[in-house]
Amino acid sequence: MKRKPLFDEDGIPSGDADDGQQLTPGGYPVDEVSSALQKSIRRGLEEDALYWCAEFYKARPHGVWKRLRVIASEDVGIASPSAALTVRALYENWKDNQDEGELYVIHAVLVLVHAKKSRLVDHATIAAFGPRENGHKSLLARRDVPDYAVDKHTERGRKLERGFKHFFEEGSKLENRVDIPDPYESRVRAALQIGRAHV
Repeated sequence: MKRKPLFDEDGIPSGDADDGQQLTPGGYPVDEVSSALQKSIRRGLEEDALYWCAEFYKARPHGVWKRLRVIASEDVGIASPSAALTVRALYENWKDNQDEGELYVIHAVLVLVHAKKSRLVDHATIAAFGPRENGHKSLLARRDVPDYAVDKHTERGRKLERGFKHFFEEGSKLENRVDIPDPYESRVRAALQIGRAHV
């Protein structure tokens, strides 16, 4: 029995999403235009990115937004943390007002072109979940649950009678802690440890 094809938001069968079978109004294969847009953004080539964005948008507007949201994490990531938020906000504006749709998508492209770049998020994702080529086997070595995680919030920690004292000393320890005054910490610690047998 032949399965009914699934369609994406642009009315394109999902199996044909980026296989080059659809052409843009300018006669380019959609998959190549999508690739050219992303590579132009990676290289900071503003006019090229604008050109390929417009070509892609005319053929598959939802497809452009999907690609831009991926780029915001894949090629920008934590180098410019606000970029993903801005692209998402512009996407929401676009959904609310498609009469001005070109304005929002171009704004998103310019944000990504000019953003500082990093491939860390993409590489970390592949490392954690594993590439398709090896059956999605994680590249990270298997490890035991660290002792500092076995606190009062876990069954094993409760059996070890670990209470708030252990939690404050180990469980809530922060690295890269920002130097912001916290006038409540001492009072909270004192209040949570009053009258507890195992602290």
